[in-house]
Amino acid sequence: MKIRVLGIRGLPATYSGLETIMGELAPRWVEAGHEVIVYCRKALFKERPDEWKGIQLVYLPSIEHKMFSTLSHSFFATLHASLTSSDVILTWNAGNGPFGWFFRVAGKAAVINVDGMEWLRPKWKGLGAIYFKWAAKMATAAFPVVITDACEMKRLYLEELGAETTYIAYGANIEPSEHPEVLEAYGLEPRNYYLIASRLVPDNNADLILEAFVASNSQKQLAIAGGADYKGNKLENEFLDKLKRIANTSPNKVKFLGHIDNSEHIKELHHHCFAYIHGHQFGGINPSILKALGFSNCVLALNTPFNDEVLGGGRYGTLFDKNAASLTAKIETLETNPEQVEAFRQRAPEQIRNRFNWEHIAQQYLDVFEKLQKK
Repeated sequence: MKIRVLGIRGLPATYSGLETIMGELAPRWVEAGHEVIVYCRKALFKERPDEWKGIQLVYLPSIEHKMFSTLSHSFFATLHASLTSSDVILTWNAGNGPFGWFFRVAGKAAVINVDGMEWLRPKWKGLGAIYFKWAAKMATAAFPVVITDACEMKRLYLEELGAETTYIAYGANIEPSEHPEVLEAYGLEPRNYYLIASRLVPDNNADLILEAFVASNSQKQLAIAGGADYKGNKLENEFLDKLKRIANTSPNKVKFLGHIDNSEHIKELHHHCFAYIHGHQFGGINPSILKALGFSNCVLALNTPFNDEVLGGGRYGTLFDKNAASLTAKIETLETNPEQVEAFRQRAPEQIRNRFNWEHIAQQYLDVFEKLQKK
């Protein structure tokens, strides 16, 4: 098949999330004998090779703005994909839902992965939230196949939008530690720090995590790996200022590492921390929590249906409620029960191997594509 992919920043991945997912799926499709074309946001790539790992790369413009960067690039990619040959088109992000009508008119077979419930995220207040809710509805009408990434997301789309969707999870790799010396560059000691690895935006709850950690009796450090995408964004800058104010109440306990785009460094930070704290609230199953399991980490996650699904109801990690006191208590419980922490680490890869395996997930997408072609 000739498969076109749009709605992501592009490949190779310089961000976690959808780019990382396609960085796993697309090479596997190429290895299986398919032709894969991925649309890339031209402004984000200084170097623009024609291909990567056998994947053809097409660079198109975008309006680099919080509201319009993704949508403008997806619009241009949609026009290009509508006018060129393909067997199937995979679109990411519910915000691109209305573009499915272009494919309908052009007679193209197309699929969308809606990737969460964007309209609930704090950064999309007002018109943004209204647009994303409408766009999600359009996605369910325009695309013959809508993919959701969690059982709870499948239920919500049926309940709130009246739409049947196809469930395909995200995946992760099981990888050992190879360069523990990486920690020295960040001034960290093995098992003597907790890790946050996420974008520092309100809906990932880094402020709650910081408050809980500073209030705890832990003598370890909290290492925060992450940043935000948009320079000059008032909401995200105010949030970062808030995090720094909280950290300043106990400066020796908190270490800001900044955005880290080296995947090997992220892997080592996961492998050698005491525990990974995951505060993601919206969206479906987040790749970050799966990555932590693949790196044999002990996971502390916000109690949401999505995180609970990943952690198997507590078998592969522990959940905390959305208040600082709950997380503080969980931190102190883990530190007084190191055998529990080690048990979580030992079991973590089992969940990736059995349920969130990339080989299986890549084939599930191909099965959907092939079924759509036969209609």
